[in-house]
Amino acid sequence: MLCTTVGESAADFLNVNLNLGLTGTSVVTGVLLVTALIFQFRANRYIPSRYWLAVALVSVFGTLVTDNLTDSIGLPLEASTLIFGVLLALAFLVWYLIEKTLSIHSIFTRRREAFYWLTILVTFALGTATGDLMAEVLGLGYLATGIIVVSLIAIIAVAWRFGLNSVLSFWIIYIMTRPLGASIGDYLSQSPSQGGLGLGATVTSLIFVVGILGIVTYFSVTKADVIPSASAVDTDEAMERGGLWQTVVVVALVLIAAGTGYFLRKSSLQEDTSNSAAAVQSIPGASQPVISSGSQPAQLSSLGDLSEFRKITQDTLDLLNAGNQSGATARIGDLEIAWDNAEAHLKPKDKAAWTKIDKKIDTVLRALRATSPNSNSERAALTALLTTLGPSDSHS
Repeated sequence: MLCTTVGESAADFLNVNLNLGLTGTSVVTGVLLVTALIFQFRANRYIPSRYWLAVALVSVFGTLVTDNLTDSIGLPLEASTLIFGVLLALAFLVWYLIEKTLSIHSIFTRRREAFYWLTILVTFALGTATGDLMAEVLGLGYLATGIIVVSLIAIIAVAWRFGLNSVLSFWIIYIMTRPLGASIGDYLSQSPSQGGLGLGATVTSLIFVVGILGIVTYFSVTKADVIPSASAVDTDEAMERGGLWQTVVVVALVLIAAGTGYFLRKSSLQEDTSNSAAAVQSIPGASQPVISSGSQPAQLSSLGDLSEFRKITQDTLDLLNAGNQSGATARIGDLEIAWDNAEAHLKPKDKAAWTKIDKKIDTVLRALRATSPNSNSERAALTALLTTLGPSDSHS
């Protein structure tokens, strides 16, 4: 869970602050991951520092896989979730058919380890897609998503205590740590005005890095996480039965609950959008909502009232013009959070318009958060975004 948050922060730093973009960040992270895995596979025993470094890099790369599909290709998060869900099922199936076990305690051959790293790469990609789908597309927000995920983990933990197969329990909880880590990280870093604790991304990442180092150091000293011998593992597995039918039942329940929740939430969002559109159309003498900017009337965006986003953008530009770079960088963070929180309500209204503004916001974020920001590039990006957002809104 801690690696998830730190990995996401590292990806954002490479993508935005160093201005590498998604492709550049993916290449750099991919090279680092391959290097870490080479050292991991060359080890003839479990070494905590090597293993957890590889986990952190897999977290970053898995996140980037989903981000590339969403941002670069435009694949909906619903599709990403289904694709990675199917890939994960296939990875587990092939792994089990060949090795006859999915237990991490049985990984003492390189082939089993290869299956393991492939599987967790897919779990991180799936966790990213699922978490973003819940928090942004379905508009639940990161705190609510975190509460839901923690509840699911608690249910599985209790079920395990009452006899649920331990391998099945482990993998369900492992997958859940990805959206949990993202939601906790975002909750800690978001400003109080957005419902967070306002610690900021840097402080939050520092806390999580210290936590990771502390845990890895503890493992290295105490050997508390060293698995038993192969014979002991085989004995333990022989005593545990019912994994197949339990997996079928649990997966069926998860799919039914997830599908029902998704369609109920989407229906609720569609109803809200329809009600808003109906209220706008009911304005006497106007088929489109009309606003005025100065003395010149202008039509409201097809996405509705964007005044909140325009105000934040204008505030950022004003701070920049006043020579307050740090203030401008901090203020633009409010735009990122507000836009993500509003995605579930705005995107269904006009996907093309939403995508156009979303790309402009990405350009602004990259310019403001660059390691060596260029004021001219920042102003140009902010001005372009203001133009896309439309004129200043004052209802007539």
